[in-house]
Amino acid sequence: MHEDMNYGSDFKYIPATSIWSGDGIEVLPDLYQHTIQIVNIVLYGNPHKSEFVLVDAGMPKSAHNIISIAEKRFGSTSRPQALILTHGHFDHVGAIIDLIEHWGMPVYAHPLELPYLTGKKNYPEPDPIVNGGLLAKVSSIFPNEAINLGNNVEVLPADGSIPFMQGFRWIHTPGHTPGHISLFRDEDRALIVGDAFVTVKQESLYKVLLQKKEISGPPRYFTTDWQAAWDSVKKLEALKPSVAVTGHGLPMKGEELTKNLYKLTTEFEQIALPNHSKFLN
Repeated sequence: MHEDMNYGSDFKYIPATSIWSGDGIEVLPDLYQHTIQIVNIVLYGNPHKSEFVLVDAGMPKSAHNIISIAEKRFGSTSRPQALILTHGHFDHVGAIIDLIEHWGMPVYAHPLELPYLTGKKNYPEPDPIVNGGLLAKVSSIFPNEAINLGNNVEVLPADGSIPFMQGFRWIHTPGHTPGHISLFRDEDRALIVGDAFVTVKQESLYKVLLQKKEISGPPRYFTTDWQAAWDSVKKLEALKPSVAVTGHGLPMKGEELTKNLYKLTTEFEQIALPNHSKFLN
């Protein structure tokens, strides 16, 4: 491991999984979702070419798995042109240092997320008192310390463009974290959400295990600004996405997505807000 990069001291394998772990879904010809235990990574690119973009970096200790997934889809000589982070929580950066060392690709994130990616600031500890299920109750075991990527992470272009993802633009969707982003393509209204909203009740171990599809707000145990989170959901609903790939849960598209996302915006307090949380004002 490079001396200028390190995971937090609380970095560890998390023994949580789902029935979809190890499975992938081609959402669109150039968008592929793969589930790593309880979280999704996204591979963007033409599978007939050897270059692609990776969105998020999975769970701790999953680098070998991610490399195998990429090689199976894009070929054994493939490498990502970039790694785009929706945010820096442990389940989205779990393999990132190992992947940088293997592939040497640039990493891009929102400037407000950089302190958590360069060892300067820890995320608040997860909140196990939020209601919703067993996964929330055991969330205190989840790593929250900043990782340090040193000079291996760059700020996303200020004009909203995304390197090597022509047609996509990044949208600041804070609430779950200060620098959380989602990715949107105007041409076909494809949306890579991150955790701004998800399609499984991420607090419930039972629902995560079975990947029961239902729209939900960002994972409660890590969301620190609920008004910003609600505003971000409204911002994404206004785009009228045709398909959404979320950080947790199965893809949602068409009328199912339209109806559920509108319901989330109008009933956010009932669907998303926890009854108790140290992050509620």
